[in-house]
Amino acid sequence: MRKLALYAAVALIGTLSLSACQKQADQAAPQAQQVARPASPTDTAGWKAYLVQMVTKNMEGMTANQPYMYYVPAGTDDADVQARQRQLDNVSGTVARGVLPGNLMAFGGPDSSQTAQMIIAAFKDATPGSFKGVIVLFVGDKADEQSVAQALQPSAATFRFVQM
Repeated sequence: MRKLALYAAVALIGTLSLSACQKQADQAAPQAQQVARPASPTDTAGWKAYLVQMVTKNMEGMTANQPYMYYVPAGTDDADVQARQRQLDNVSGTVARGVLPGNLMAFGGPDSSQTAQMIIAAFKDATPGSFKGVIVLFVGDKADEQSVAQALQPSAATFRFVQM
């Protein structure tokens, strides 16, 4: 009986000491670094990292495996204009086909106005109610929030806005 009590005491002490080690390891784990909003609109890699961070913070309610993320480049040269047109064609096709409930579509880029215009253009022909249960996240300026919200309203998408 004494040996059983001794074994139980050793097991209890071992368990408590291991759990204390785990708590210390958890507290010592480094926190993910915050990515600051890039100052330059031409810093594509910086903007994409910033937008991934914004999307990751706002995925609540999404049940799909991963979000649809759309980076809208800034600029007025031919390459940027063509990139935006390709992105608009891509998003318009996705909107026309529809997206299953539980998914998240995220939009952002250095120029909030251009991003807002792309969302509005892509959703202009969306079937009423076709995006019920789909989250649409717009990372942009407060000045563009209302126009995007109005454009998405007929689709019944759940609209989320994040000030960049």
